[in-house]
Amino acid sequence: MREVSTEKLINLPSSFNTTQLLIDRLESGGGAPLFSVKRGADWHDVSTGDFVAAVRSLAKFLIVEGVKAGDCVAIMSRTRFEWALAEQAIWFAGAISVPIYETSSPFQVEWILRDSGARHIFAEDSQRSNVVRAAVASLGEQVKIWPFDTANDGAAGSPIPATGLNQLLEAGAASAISETMVEAARKTAGLTDTATLVYTSGTTGRPKGCMMTHANFSEVAVNLAPHMSTVLGDGERTLMVLPLAHVFARAVQQVCLHAGSTIAHTPSAATLVEDLKAVHPGFLLAVPRIFEKIRSTAFATAEAAGKGALFAQAEAVAIEYSKAADARGRGQKGFRSPVLLAKHALFNKVLYPKLRAVFGGRARYTISGASELNADLAHFFRGAGLGLLEGYGLTETTAPATVNLAADVRVGTVGIPIPGTTIRIAPDGEILVKGIGVFAGYHNNPEASAGAFDADGFFKTGDTGALDESGFLSITGRKKDLLVTAGGKNVAPGPLEEYVRSTRLVSQVVVVGENRPFIGALVTLDADELAPWCKANGIPLLSMAQASVHPLVLAAVQRAVDAANTTVSQAENIRKFVILEEDFTEESGHLTPSMKLKRRSVMDSFSAEIDKLYQR
Repeated sequence: MREVSTEKLINLPSSFNTTQLLIDRLESGGGAPLFSVKRGADWHDVSTGDFVAAVRSLAKFLIVEGVKAGDCVAIMSRTRFEWALAEQAIWFAGAISVPIYETSSPFQVEWILRDSGARHIFAEDSQRSNVVRAAVASLGEQVKIWPFDTANDGAAGSPIPATGLNQLLEAGAASAISETMVEAARKTAGLTDTATLVYTSGTTGRPKGCMMTHANFSEVAVNLAPHMSTVLGDGERTLMVLPLAHVFARAVQQVCLHAGSTIAHTPSAATLVEDLKAVHPGFLLAVPRIFEKIRSTAFATAEAAGKGALFAQAEAVAIEYSKAADARGRGQKGFRSPVLLAKHALFNKVLYPKLRAVFGGRARYTISGASELNADLAHFFRGAGLGLLEGYGLTETTAPATVNLAADVRVGTVGIPIPGTTIRIAPDGEILVKGIGVFAGYHNNPEASAGAFDADGFFKTGDTGALDESGFLSITGRKKDLLVTAGGKNVAPGPLEEYVRSTRLVSQVVVVGENRPFIGALVTLDADELAPWCKANGIPLLSMAQASVHPLVLAAVQRAVDAANTTVSQAENIRKFVILEEDFTEESGHLTPSMKLKRRSVMDSFSAEIDKLYQR
């Protein structure tokens, strides 16, 4: 199959914009709280009515401060309630939101402010405000900075949990700006107008500002909510941990707002498990790395209690159980023997509930996106009673372009097109997308915008893939990342990297071999896993440098490489690897804020190590 489409379910009028999703929820009356907000150790529910009142007050403040319809207003903060409040206020003022990752450098912030023209910015705290000030000094223009957190926590008794932002809310409420003026500003934008400029994470070159329209957010929300109603559920709860600066989290947040869900936020993966237990979400949005860490932590805990072998057996049973179900879903033979059923029933009493408890105890489904998910990892969680649905998309497609459905999951695929979307496979294997989520182009960059689409108006993703007979998409690699060895062999590094990375000790893998005689790899170790691994193997705790050359560590990585090599041809085998003494991080410049590898940066930084792989 070369092309597949899913019919659009709902059309919106041209005058519609994303703020109307919030107004519609307010006017529907009652229902679940819109947000649950953490202050200290306590969580506070925020009703839709209280949230809309706060949004209107903050929009009044923005208008008083000179923000006009069509202006850009930036937000630099971790994922938190105030992020959502600020963005809605920007939209109510008729303006355009510009997210900035909270870890961005002054150089990066300066570029985004310069390119977008934003001269007003919400900054989370003094740390981010200082980064913005450094950027503004280079910019050479005046920029107003409003922090979320200040010494004054605002008025007591506010329905919005106390934060420094309350000062701005009070100023807006006390201003001379009328509700009529706010309503006029709110209705300024229509479907085709830009709602937000989302700057690509910059794996190569300077970030480009993706012009995401109100149609992108609104039509994805109203079409995806009924498409995934089994997962979302009316009044269901979810916990957002992904950066709201990324389009993925914000798109899903709008879907949840429309679907009637309650949304909670957690700013850090470090508090994720604690917050999951407090929020008890029914579904969770995450990236593969979170699932990998939860699985590794669960195994390390079992191992420390002398139950590592039992965990390994339970994991194998869950994977086998899920694979049988997956085979039947594809119309193939999937056999669950009485022995398998008995083992699964036993583990479903003694071990799997503990794993599900990590997710808060109520989660029925999790949605994974942003990067490739290991199939066995998906089978493990699914077999343990937690539906793991993988999807696919890019910033330029408002994130979700395809997704597996709860009632029709094919592990190893990223599902079928969401409603109003067409997926086409080009002759060279590139995945092409047309539909409701596809962006309007790159801000101030007509040349890049023109090059992003083919002659038929399909967005060129740069990824390669294949469609099965039922229209399920599988990702096979990245077009730009294809390696061509000296022998002329084309190699997609992604599947090999993902397979090796699924090993407990491994954090990151970069496959190399462009114009080289064979395929090699750079490997980094997971610092969090090193201590429990050393203890389990009866050796003293190793430093990262010691571990990079230790025979037992090298043997463990070699086993992972050998297993990965069985999935490809001999010419694609990883013949040599080196373990680096340091991991790739965002701070080191080797990962984007969404944890994607900056392959070119890695190649430049470790060119000497790569050269050594090919020395005789």
